[in-house]
Amino acid sequence: MSEDLNAFLKARDFLVAHRSDYETAYRDFKWPVLTDFNWALDYFDDMAKGNHATALWLIDDDGETRLSFAQMSERSNRVANFLRAQGVRRGEAVLLMLNNVAPLWETMLACMKLGAVIIPATTLLVADDLKDRFERGGVRHVVAGSADTAKFEALDAVFTRIVVGEDRDGWTNYRDADSASADFVADAATHVNDTLLLYFTSGTTAKPKLVTHSYQSYPVGHLSTMYWIGLRPGDVHLNISSAGWAKHAWSNVFAPWNAGATVFVYNYGRFSAKAMLEAISRCGVTSMCAPPTVWRMLIQENLAAYPVKLRELVGAGEPLNPEVIERVKKAWNITIRDGYGQTETTCQIGNPPGQPVKEGSMGRPLPGYRVALLDLEDNPAQEGEISLALEPRPLGLMLGYKDDPEKTANLMRAGHYHCGDVACIDSDGYITYVGRTDDVFKASDYRISPFELESVLIEHEAVAEAAVVPSPDPLRLAVPKAFIVLRTGYQPSHELALSIFRHISTSLAPYKRIRRIEISDLPKTISGKIRRVELKRIEEQRRLQGIRVEGEYFEEDFADAMA
Repeated sequence: MSEDLNAFLKARDFLVAHRSDYETAYRDFKWPVLTDFNWALDYFDDMAKGNHATALWLIDDDGETRLSFAQMSERSNRVANFLRAQGVRRGEAVLLMLNNVAPLWETMLACMKLGAVIIPATTLLVADDLKDRFERGGVRHVVAGSADTAKFEALDAVFTRIVVGEDRDGWTNYRDADSASADFVADAATHVNDTLLLYFTSGTTAKPKLVTHSYQSYPVGHLSTMYWIGLRPGDVHLNISSAGWAKHAWSNVFAPWNAGATVFVYNYGRFSAKAMLEAISRCGVTSMCAPPTVWRMLIQENLAAYPVKLRELVGAGEPLNPEVIERVKKAWNITIRDGYGQTETTCQIGNPPGQPVKEGSMGRPLPGYRVALLDLEDNPAQEGEISLALEPRPLGLMLGYKDDPEKTANLMRAGHYHCGDVACIDSDGYITYVGRTDDVFKASDYRISPFELESVLIEHEAVAEAAVVPSPDPLRLAVPKAFIVLRTGYQPSHELALSIFRHISTSLAPYKRIRRIEISDLPKTISGKIRRVELKRIEEQRRLQGIRVEGEYFEEDFADAMA
C-alpha cells in the first residue's frame, strides 16, 4: 500500500470511527498530506478488488441496473482505454453531458484514471451555454447522450464526439468501449494539485463562475461530506440531484464511495413523491439527501404509511424550513439534518449524526474546516460573512476560478476564503443561515433576512414555495414582498391573500412583516435555485411604473379586515 493511500484511509477510518463523536472528530481530524494520488486508481480500484457489493444501483422505467465495485472498476478500465484510443490525453478537458445512466459514473472514473479534466454539464444546457463552456473551459472531447447531440452541431469547434445511446452521424458510439481491454496502465503519476473538475456555477446573480477543483479537493475533500451525512460501509445512499452539478459529485460519487456505500439513483421523467417513497421502502435505502423543493413535495404524502429503513436524512441546496423538518420527524422519528457548502467547497458546516440539532441552525463547522463570521472590515462578528481560515488551508476548497484570478484573490483575503453568505453564531458554536450577502436588505433601517420570512410563509397550509425580496416604498425605503407558489388544490383569491396576511401578522414582528405578496411562478436557474435578482428587478420596475398585476396583494388593502 502506498503512503498516500495509507494516509487517505487513515483519515477516512478516523471519521467513520468517530461518526457520532463530534468533539473528538473535530479536534483531532487532520486532512491527509498527499503528493501523487489518483482516487480512481489508488483508492477505488484497490477497494474494488474482489468486492461484489453493489456500488451503483439505478432504477428507471426500463427496470434496474446493479453494478458491483469490481464491475465498476473493470468497466471504467475499458472506458479509459477506449477514451485513450479516441485521443483523450492527460490534462485535456472532457465535457460530460449525461443523465443518471451507468456510463456517467464509468466515464468519471475513466477520466480520472487518464488524468483528464472533467467538465460536468447538465442536459438542460442550450447551444449558447455550450459555446461558453467550450471557450472558457477549453473543451477537447465530448461524451453526450444521443438526445443531446444536436445541441453541439452549431458549435464552431473541433472536438472528439462520443455518443451514449443511439448512433449519430459523426459520433463514435460509447458501446465500442465494451471491446476495449479490461487492463489499464496509467501513462504517468497524477499530482494531487492537477485539475480534475471544472464546474460552471448556476449563475443566480451573474455570469457563471468557472470553479477549478483538483484531484484531491473533491475526491478527498468529500470526507467532510461523508462525515456530515453519516455514511458507513454497506449503506444504500439516495441523493436526489441532477447530473452536471456539484451536488451530484458530492453525494452521488465521492461521499458514498469514500465510505464504501452504494450509490442509489431513482430516475424519473416526472417527479412522483409516491413512487419515490415506494422505491425507498422497497430497496432498503438507509440514508437520503434531498433539496428543499423535493422535501416539500414529499411531505404532501402520508410519510408514516411507508415502512422505510432510513437512518440518516439530510437536506442541501438551500436551508430547510423548520416546518418541513418537523413534519418528517413526526412521521419517521428522524430529524433532517442541515448542512452547508458550495460548488467551491465540500461540506463545511453541518449537523453530523448523534449531535443535538438546534432548530433553524445549519450546525457547526465540520472536521477539517475552521469557520469565522467576518464583518465588512473582516473582523470577527456574531453575524457576518461565512469565511474559511486558510491557515491551514482546508483541503476541500477549490484551487480558484479558472479565468478570474482577480475574483479569486478578492475572495481569498485577510487569511480567509469569503463564501458570500451571511450567518450568525450562538454561544455553543451553532451557525444559522441569514442569506446571501446580495439578498439581505434593509426595511425601515432594519436588516431583513429573506430566508427567515420565507420559513414563516411556508408554514401556511396553502404555500408551497416563497421568495422574499425588497419592494421599493416611499416611506420605509423598502418593504418585504413575497412571491408565492401555491400548493396543489389552492387558487389565488382575496380570501386566501387575507389568510396569508393574518398568518404573517401573528408570526412575525411588525418590522419584519411582509407587506406585499404576489402569487406567481418563481424564476429559477437551471440547477433549480430561485433567481431573487430577477424578482428584485421585476419589483423595482413595477413600483417605478406604479402598476399592479393580477395575483398581487398589498397588506394595506386588508386594513379593515385585519383590524
